Order: sequence, then structure tokens, then C-alpha cells
Amino acid sequence: MTKLFEPLTIRGATFRNRVWVSPMCQYACLDEDGMPHDWHLVNAGTYAAGGAGLVMMEATGVSPEGRITSECAGLWNDAQRDRWKRVVDFVHSQGAAAGIQLAHSGRKGSDYRGFTAAAGRTKPASEGGWRTVSPTALACPGMDAPLELDRAGIDKVVDDFGSAAVRAVAAGFDVIEIHAAHGYLLHSFLSPLSNTRTDAYGGSLENRARLLLRIVDRVREVVPESIALFVRFSATDWVDDGGWTPEDTATVAGWAFEHGADFFDISSGGLVRDIFISVSPGYQVPLTERVRDLAAVPAAAVGKITTPAQAEAILAEGRADAIFLGRELTRDPHFALRAAHELGVEIDYVPLSFRAAAWA
Repeated sequence: MTKLFEPLTIRGATFRNRVWVSPMCQYACLDEDGMPHDWHLVNAGTYAAGGAGLVMMEATGVSPEGRITSECAGLWNDAQRDRWKRVVDFVHSQGAAAGIQLAHSGRKGSDYRGFTAAAGRTKPASEGGWRTVSPTALACPGMDAPLELDRAGIDKVVDDFGSAAVRAVAAGFDVIEIHAAHGYLLHSFLSPLSNTRTDAYGGSLENRARLLLRIVDRVREVVPESIALFVRFSATDWVDDGGWTPEDTATVAGWAFEHGADFFDISSGGLVRDIFISVSPGYQVPLTERVRDLAAVPAAAVGKITTPAQAEAILAEGRADAIFLGRELTRDPHFALRAAHELGVEIDYVPLSFRAAAWA
């Protein structure tokens, strides 16, 4: 048995392999109501039928203002919950676990739809946008200045994550991931580049991590013990001086683990624009390795992992506990089935309709 196809159990969730679908924004809620629909069913279902162990849904707004764009999915009402249940049920029917990334966009919200020419600047209220919020009124470059969250606003964010987590459980999700990466609200609280507050939510690392840890506490409080709780971090801001670092990430991951988080999804960047990042095969794996070693917590690698042999080597060398795939799974939703064939692993979950294929 290869490491890539070794099952993994976290609380009540058992993953049939370590090929996991990274949360990828779909920008597909064209009615701008946050309601998942047939696109989400087919997209997630394709990955599940293709053999993935965990299908993680996209960054999902815990409130209308928590979305990245007005076309992003949400989980702030029961109608959305019921639509997600349809997606989850099909993912389960194909033998995969289902996860959802709960998110608040912060100062990077009210953006135009991703992958369009207008993306990266604030959509005005006249076109369906909204006033964003952040630790301070410091704007994300190229976007409008946000409102600084006051204590009541911070409390609302915690409540919104808790309510969305309850709905996620009711929809049948096995995994809840808290999005604390890529320059969105929780990352902007963590990084000293964006958080210059002087109250209990700014200054020291403990203070900057306070909101995230409150959310971990709230989610753990309102969901069953069987639910696996992940946190996605950007392990570095990729700046030479004064930014968020892998060592900071490891420290906060350790605290989050003590508060009830189970597993960590290690990405990078997203807070600062127009910086150079040397994107090479597996370029973020050393970040996962560093966080894992310093904090003694389980973590997954993501980023420019494109072949079964590469994914297997990362796990076999003890550098990560699972592999999140994004672009490569978009190109080949049946990556897991192909990987089993290439690595010489016999699996019993190739769908009957696919068994005439070369990797059957």
C-alpha cells in the first residue's frame, strides 16, 4: 500500500485516500444569492466519482458580506443548507468524504467575479457590492478602504461562523475548514502587515490570533465531537521583513490544536499584492513541513503538486499527511483513479461505468 492510498481517520471522518480536493472558488451563484445549484453538484460529484478521498467545497461565506464576490456560495440561511445537502449526499454516494470551507472575505470582499478583467477591484453597491470590513481601515491595494470592525462586529463574525457550522453539520458535511489564509478576514487579523490595532485583537501574536481561536472555540462548541475541524493558513506573506511567518503559523496552529482544531491546510500568500513568489513544483511543501515539525500537528500540502509520483514522495518522505490538489484536479478530475493505476494500487471504488477505462 502506498501512502497516497492509505486511509486516514480524523474524529468521525474516514478518508479512503490522501488525494483531497482543495477548496476552489467557483463564482457560479449567478443569481447572487449564495445558493449552490447544479454546477456545484456536478463539479463536486465529478471529483467524488473520480476517486478523491475528500471533496472540500469552495470558500463559502458565513454572511452575505463574508463572500468574496456576489457570485460566491454562502451558508447563512437554511435554504442554502438544504441545497448543500443535495451536493453532500451525492459526494457520499460515491464514497468520498465532504468538507466545506467556511470563510469571511474581509477587506478583499465585494470583488468582481474571479477570472474576469474586472477582478481585483471593489464592486460598488450600485452593482450589488457592499462595504467591506477588516481589522483596520487599511485597504487591500487596488480596493476600497474597509470599515474597521468594532467589538460588536467581531462578535458577529464569531456568531456567523458558529451558525454556519451548525448548518454545515445539518447538511451532512464531515469536515469543516476555517479559512484563515489568502489575505481574507482572519489572515488579515493574524498578519502584522494588516493588523495595527491597539486593543485586545492587535499587537501581540496572542492578540492577533484571538479572533481565530474564538472561532475555533465556537465551532467546536456547536458541532458534534465526530466532526473534523480543519484550519487553512497562509504560512507566509512572502515579504522579507515584518510579515506573517511559518514560525507564527506553527505557533498559532499549536494553539488552535489545543482549542480543538484537528488538522491544518497549509498554503501561502494572498495578503500582499505585486510581490514575487517563485512558483516551482511543490513550492509550498517546505512550509507544510516546517509547520508540522514545529507545532507537532498533522497538516496537508498544496501547490504545484501535479503527478502521482510527486504526491506519493511527499507523503512517503514524511513531509505532509495528505495532499490537496487544485489545478491538477481541475485538469483531471479522475486523478485519484489514474494515480492508483500508475502506482500499482488496487482500489475497489472505481465506478462501474468507468471500468472499461485504461486505469481500471
